[in-house]
Amino acid sequence: MFNTLLYYRSTSRLIIMKRFVALKSNGDVGAQIKSFNEKKQFKKTLELFDKYKENDVKNLSSFIITQALKACTQMGDLQRGLIIHCLISSRYIKNNKAEKALQLFNKIHAPDEVIILLLFNACAQLETLDALNLTKKVSKEIPKSFFSNPRLLTSLLDALMKCGDVNSAESLFNNSKEKSLSIYGAMMKGYIKNNMPDKAIDLFNKIQAPDEIIVTLLFNACAQLENRDALNLTKKVSKEIPKSFFSNPYLSTSLLDALMKCGDVNSAESLFNNSKEKSLSIYGAMMKGYMKNNMPDKVIDLFNKIQAPDEIIIMLLFNACAQLDTPAALNLAKKVSKEIPKSFLSNSNLSTSLLDALMKCGDVEYAQTLFRASTIKVLSMYGAMMSGYNKENNLSKVLDLFNQMKLDRIEPDIIIYLYLIKALSHYGDDSLIEAIVKQIPNSFLVDNRLQTALIDMREKIGCVDEAEQIFEKIRQPDEIGYSTMINAYGLNGMGTKALELYHRMPREFIDEVTDICVLNACSHSGLVNEARLIFKNIQMKTERIYEAEELINEYERDHSPVSTMYMALLSGARNINNSCLSQKVYDRMKKLFSDMKNPLISAAILLANVYGSSGEIDKASDIRIELNKSGAKKRPGISSTIVDGWSFDFRAHDRSHPRTADIYAEVEKMSKELIAHGHEYDASWITRPLDPDETVESVLCGHSEKLAIAWHFIDNRKPSRIFVRKNLRVCGDCHRATKIIAAIRQCTII
Repeated sequence: MFNTLLYYRSTSRLIIMKRFVALKSNGDVGAQIKSFNEKKQFKKTLELFDKYKENDVKNLSSFIITQALKACTQMGDLQRGLIIHCLISSRYIKNNKAEKALQLFNKIHAPDEVIILLLFNACAQLETLDALNLTKKVSKEIPKSFFSNPRLLTSLLDALMKCGDVNSAESLFNNSKEKSLSIYGAMMKGYIKNNMPDKAIDLFNKIQAPDEIIVTLLFNACAQLENRDALNLTKKVSKEIPKSFFSNPYLSTSLLDALMKCGDVNSAESLFNNSKEKSLSIYGAMMKGYMKNNMPDKVIDLFNKIQAPDEIIIMLLFNACAQLDTPAALNLAKKVSKEIPKSFLSNSNLSTSLLDALMKCGDVEYAQTLFRASTIKVLSMYGAMMSGYNKENNLSKVLDLFNQMKLDRIEPDIIIYLYLIKALSHYGDDSLIEAIVKQIPNSFLVDNRLQTALIDMREKIGCVDEAEQIFEKIRQPDEIGYSTMINAYGLNGMGTKALELYHRMPREFIDEVTDICVLNACSHSGLVNEARLIFKNIQMKTERIYEAEELINEYERDHSPVSTMYMALLSGARNINNSCLSQKVYDRMKKLFSDMKNPLISAAILLANVYGSSGEIDKASDIRIELNKSGAKKRPGISSTIVDGWSFDFRAHDRSHPRTADIYAEVEKMSKELIAHGHEYDASWITRPLDPDETVESVLCGHSEKLAIAWHFIDNRKPSRIFVRKNLRVCGDCHRATKIIAAIRQCTII
């Protein structure tokens, strides 16, 4: 162990000495070259330059290169001047101007190893098919002796990997006789780049004495895997490496990242707390890890300990505020955004995170102000705004942004189209949907994410046949695609088809989401026995699957209580007007979730509705009085629909529409038709006392969904299809009435 430490300390001293000598000699060479030029000894200038270039090309200063170019000019040696000029390409590469480096390379007739190495670096930075073709072409033309240069070979492997040609890189690596650590590193980095972390780990296991860079790459591979085996390997290697390695901030950051992504927050916190020197990158790894593990409060706690946060730290803070979605998080995001240097806001990633936080925390107005004030608007900023508008169910603003992008000549990517499709799925305007879908490039339409989004949209607007056609065109559906199609069948009453697809999908794709979708499908279609059989065969029964009282009791024998399960049970009790069970569930929720405000408010409203529907008006009134005293606000039910391209939101007994009189006249007409066809208005869905001038019929006919449907029929319109979006559950009376209206008026109502 002592010898190992001595070796690493000696190596570090040697590196420091080399750097000192390089810096010292750089100044000496510059002075000597200038002296030769002043004496017009240009040949000696170039001889000294060549000698120095061979030993330390990385530390060539711009001054030395300029003096060498002067000597070439005086001697009229154009070719040599081009070769020296190409060294400037290394500066281009560092400044992300790889294409200029390639232009310089094309002017050189006999490039040496250094120039070839710089070319491969430029191609690696470009990561394009053209760059790959040039890399492979040049690698076949250069002398075989060049391949004995490990730095050149490393650059070639890096270029091949970054351009996506893993097979060629593996072939070159396997045929290499002497494999340096840098060559192993290029391969491991390439495997990680191409989402092959297992291969990076396999390669690591073949290395006898890995250095800090190799160990860092291993941790990066483990972070990408995010599984138990990767965690165990990470912890094993971290205990075996020399302690001096931990002084490397890149290695420590990668180790923290691996621990966090593999779910071991405690080990990450222990390592972080024991670190003497905490760099910003280490703080960033912890903040990112807390975000990954849904601990945004800890992100903010950590942020408050940092004295001079950089742009990345600020961006992570905004991400945490977006995840929290609370008034306190909003205030913090706004406070910090006003205190940071204005230059930070020129970072498009930071600006995007800030907009996302503001939108998710509900301050749309401030987000809009910042967005409009931005002089340079990038694609991700448009995406953050569109995502926020989707949260607000504001289709028109999403469309306005999309049209603004076209005016600004910004090409939408797949993410933008996903936001658009999500917005369209809430409204169901056929002409608008077709107009947008036609604009999606064919290259995007083969993407699984976009195909799945289109299936979801078609299902939500009732076009199951079209959703099925899209699904059938997917070459290799993933688990999300299968679940979405099963859900589409289920929500449209096609339980048998949902079951068929469920049994047809690969077993490894079946997860909690799929199980819930197929159980819901069985529920909608009354397939009770089939649902029981599926439930019995589910290996891991998670919280969302247990939706009955006895199943909750079974679940809580081994797990902590979860509020969503109780809300599902309470909703079921509401549907059958079981006030006894509803009160029992609510009392249990108050005891278990006393610190959770929103679920308890929703539960209290449901309970009041159950009592109101059961005729126990006093109990319902008492609950509502208590809610009012607490300041709780009930979310109003809104039904949204589009007629002739115009969208309108209706509330119960709404009279704000310009054609209110016509709409209520149509409602009265529909009511007469309903009664004539045997419909009896169900008073159990009225949860408050009737006023003297009200009847059961007048109250239920004033529900928002009936007003929205009536708007489609005024002026003797005969729509073939009506789409109404409701933000809350549809009452049982409206559900039954809608089916009868659709049959009478011979149209589809969704």
